[in-house]
Amino acid sequence: MYENEQVFRFENGSLSLVNDPTGEASLAVADSWLVDEGRSLGANAHFARFSQWVRECSTVSDAEIADFISAVRDKMPVAGKWFPRLELHSETVAPNQLFLRLRESPELQKTITLWTYPEPDPRTNSMIKGPDLSLCEQMRRKAAIHGADEAVILNRAGFVAEGALSSLVWWRDDVLCAPGDDIAWLPSITRDLVLATANQMGKKIRFESARPADLVGLEIWALSSLHGIRVVTDWVDLGGPVGKPQNYEAFQKRLRLMQETIR
Repeated sequence: MYENEQVFRFENGSLSLVNDPTGEASLAVADSWLVDEGRSLGANAHFARFSQWVRECSTVSDAEIADFISAVRDKMPVAGKWFPRLELHSETVAPNQLFLRLRESPELQKTITLWTYPEPDPRTNSMIKGPDLSLCEQMRRKAAIHGADEAVILNRAGFVAEGALSSLVWWRDDVLCAPGDDIAWLPSITRDLVLATANQMGKKIRFESARPADLVGLEIWALSSLHGIRVVTDWVDLGGPVGKPQNYEAFQKRLRLMQETIR
């Protein structure tokens, strides 16, 4: 999936290329985002989220985290499309070790097909990206068997929580809707930016609990730090068609204008 991947370990204040990178099995924290020609959307927010998660999951000092983020900024390419990932690995393999995984971006997509994951949420920690990343990728592979790109996770009551590796929002006329805080979902930088953009545009925002069948006929978006907004064009076995995109272009334009240089 990723071309020209390089992994760097943070040691003694600098990033060093490693030949035998640690596998994903030991991931305690991970955060990734798109870098396009040296510009990025919400990079500072991703750095802040990663730093907070590292504080919660390790004994890495604030000073070391800050030095790591600074080194990551310096390492970012200024040409091409990249999808870097920051990593903290668990003590069983690499004690409190920080890594940068520098990867070329896969091809970006504007549309997506969803499939409802038919079992209870199997994740052990839905509030931090890392420990369940491999599991979420497995869920996506199951979705692919059913002709879909993403698996939709439901909570125990059957309400939509999020995609395996994306956030979900939908439109009811001119009201942008999303799962509320009573439903467990991974804190999403892209979701925050989309909701903030809606607020700036004078759009109403509603937090609600919805089952998949409640979304028939609605414009639905899948949000991620790689693709930004992807319009849902089909939802396998939803019980009816999804709605046509009416708001996509206006939001995409505003998000592009929000990109900043990462260095």
